[in-house]
Amino acid sequence: MDNKSIYRFSVQKLSGEEIDLSGYKGKVLLIVNTASQCGFTPQLKELAELKTQFAGQDFEILAFPSNDFGGQEPLDGEAIGVFCENYGANYPVFDKIRVRGTYAHPLYQFLADRKANGHVGSSPRWNFHKFLVDKEGHVVDFYYPFTKPMSSKIRKKIDRLLTAPVKQ
Repeated sequence: MDNKSIYRFSVQKLSGEEIDLSGYKGKVLLIVNTASQCGFTPQLKELAELKTQFAGQDFEILAFPSNDFGGQEPLDGEAIGVFCENYGANYPVFDKIRVRGTYAHPLYQFLADRKANGHVGSSPRWNFHKFLVDKEGHVVDFYYPFTKPMSSKIRKKIDRLLTAPVKQ
């Protein structure tokens, strides 16, 4: 397996079910660390709009609630899911994890480390840091929290990745 791809990781859904990220092969992914009590929380709604804009295409948003910044995710489990549904979440929301530091989830350690992923070196500095992953599972870009999901910068890059041929 390609060790520069996210497909070697597994994550937990809010229900506790383990999900292998290899199930997202062939999809462009936007991976976002979220929080319910953050100034950027309205981006949950924009993420839903983004998902709708690319409906029917090989695109998915993966949301990872985190309490790493300012204690802004006090919710757990099903309460997180209900909160996100209130913002129209039409994308998977996973179990709350750590996204930075020595206790970060292995997926986030990989996303933030250029040596590991081969392209991007950017650890989340706050909630709603976004990583863009191509159809082969490679991290290709990142966006700081103040870059809104519906920004043309993000949408154009997703569009380019969706139309790019898949390497064999």
